[in-house]
Amino acid sequence: MKGVYVLILRLDESRDIRVGKIGRLHFRRGYYAYVGSAQGSGGEKRVIRHFNLAHRKNAPRKWHIDYILPYSEVICAVFSETNEKLECAVAKIIGEFSEGIKGFGCTDCSCESHLFFTGKNIMDEASGACKGVSGNESIIIYPNM
Repeated sequence: MKGVYVLILRLDESRDIRVGKIGRLHFRRGYYAYVGSAQGSGGEKRVIRHFNLAHRKNAPRKWHIDYILPYSEVICAVFSETNEKLECAVAKIIGEFSEGIKGFGCTDCSCESHLFFTGKNIMDEASGACKGVSGNESIIIYPNM
């Protein structure tokens, strides 16, 4: 199944993390929402890959998000089925009510960010953003499913 997704993460403590070519970034304690696309042949398997990396089951780091996953708790992924590339539209909506981490996860587009800091779990807001741009209901995927 192809789609757009938002990973909801929580960092229990502030820390500096080296993120690929971006370099060292300071991440505050709190919640983060990462907007991604599952348009490849594996579709939703990308979300499962993120879950596995967060649990240190995968070693290779391909994307910016891979660098912070081992330091965070993945709360869930909000997923909406679509054949369209809608992650930038979702990122724009989430950026309206949260703080973007400049240059994170958006090297292949013109967005300011695809990772956003929030003070609270924004699962419901992410679900609404995904549904609003895709026209499809969102499903919530938990890492232990």
